[in-house]
Amino acid sequence: MRKGVKGAVVGTVFAGMVGAAGYGAYNVVSAMGGDGSGGSEVRTGPPSADEIEETSADFFAAWEKGDGTAAAALTNNASVAAPVLNAFGQEARITDVAITPGTATGATVPYTVKATVSYDGTSKPLAYDSTLTVVRGKTTGKALVDWEPSVVHPDLKDGDTLMTGPSAQPPIEAVDRDGEVLTAKEYPSLGPILDELRAKYGDRSGGTPGVELAIRHTATGAADTPLLTVAEGEPGRLTTTLSASAQAAAEKAVGAYDESSVVAVRPSTGEVLAVANNRADGWNAAFLGEVAPGSTMKIITAATLIDSGLTTEQGPAPCPDTAMWEGQTFNNLETLEPDEGATLADTFARSCNTGFIKYTDDLDADSVTREAEERFGLGKDNWKTGIPSFDGSVPAVEGPDKAANLIGQGQVQMSPLNMASVTATASTGTFRQPVIVPRSLDDRELATAKGLSAGTVAQLRSMMNRTAVSGSGAAAMAGLGGDIGAKTGSAEVDGAEKANSWFTGYRGDIAAAAMAEGGGRGGDAAGPIVASVLRAG
Repeated sequence: MRKGVKGAVVGTVFAGMVGAAGYGAYNVVSAMGGDGSGGSEVRTGPPSADEIEETSADFFAAWEKGDGTAAAALTNNASVAAPVLNAFGQEARITDVAITPGTATGATVPYTVKATVSYDGTSKPLAYDSTLTVVRGKTTGKALVDWEPSVVHPDLKDGDTLMTGPSAQPPIEAVDRDGEVLTAKEYPSLGPILDELRAKYGDRSGGTPGVELAIRHTATGAADTPLLTVAEGEPGRLTTTLSASAQAAAEKAVGAYDESSVVAVRPSTGEVLAVANNRADGWNAAFLGEVAPGSTMKIITAATLIDSGLTTEQGPAPCPDTAMWEGQTFNNLETLEPDEGATLADTFARSCNTGFIKYTDDLDADSVTREAEERFGLGKDNWKTGIPSFDGSVPAVEGPDKAANLIGQGQVQMSPLNMASVTATASTGTFRQPVIVPRSLDDRELATAKGLSAGTVAQLRSMMNRTAVSGSGAAAMAGLGGDIGAKTGSAEVDGAEKANSWFTGYRGDIAAAAMAEGGGRGGDAAGPIVASVLRAG
């Protein structure tokens, strides 16, 4: 959208708002709170059915008339609601509003909005469904609409702007590596990603801008979300590195697990083949997530131990029941039998935590940090994938977190994109910064790292293959033949009932990593996601 177009920012809901909870029919209060009650009785408790019907009807009537101020006065946050409701008919240029309520469920009223969006003599119909909830005002006792931005449009969130005007960039026709058109309708995860690509590369794609009703995400800075095309622009063609077949597999795979994300890359080039998210918030956590990666981090830790000369694939890495570092006790999964004679390959394939913790004293505070940055290209904040992304973080720390970092807890943070790249580097020895559009599109400078020695790569591949064939990743990777490798992970989260599930693996020239929040062990949720993508690739 054009920067000069003014919009109403959807503000944060004030803490003084209250829900429908409450007991008793009436409460006698004084007027000292400024509510003008003058000592009259103020009603309490949930709104009655009649109040819900009357309040919602009055709210809809004011909204239909374009009187945003009057509609806002019927909410429990009028100062925030008024600019949004007024902008509906002004900046967003929406008129002829007709609202049809449905049957209320408790205090929640569904409704359909039908209207017209007009700009410079061109008009288009607009229709959508939303809901509102009626609550009891805390100080007034009146039945009021519980204000949320979604009352105006279901896609509006705090800090968003609704407006109509010339688009900031021309529309794009994004295509995959083979020229197949990629649309958000067919590949829902790509919606926000295509918006970002359009915002960055629309002016390079050869198209011309149109006129749109769109949401500008002023609070987050994300690319505009178009809602309705009022006047068509001429789309430009933008080639991505994605593979339609891999993307389809990724979309289907994450669809089976809530709050999950996956990324697939081609190790030989760094090209992103698929990126998919199944999240209630619509966020691209696959590229932007910053969470502990659990035991998938052991790929980097194992490389550090080998490159530091502390052990080798067949060297010692004893796996006791517990290990302690600076007062913190580290445990393994309850089902994991101790093995004091374990090799690094044994400990890696079984995902034994204590076998890695035992080496904490032998490593400098920045040993794993340097390995991550210098060999795997992480943590330097210099990746230029083509859309916003997180580069991973492996900070140098002392104390208990020094040990926790070795097993992907502590202060380590990664995204599925980062771990897919780690796996790609481990399988080839060469770090190739992931990209979702070709570098030739804008000649941007890509991040570099020196990668791994042939000896380290051979050992990592052997350990990852064992993990995939007979270790902790075998169940998820069952049925996948050829050149395969994997690493499982689960990351504990404070206050969460179940750990985040992590899994990363490769098959031939495709590497993938997935994370499912609250998914449990790595093979339970993230493992099947990765295996599905590798199978399709």
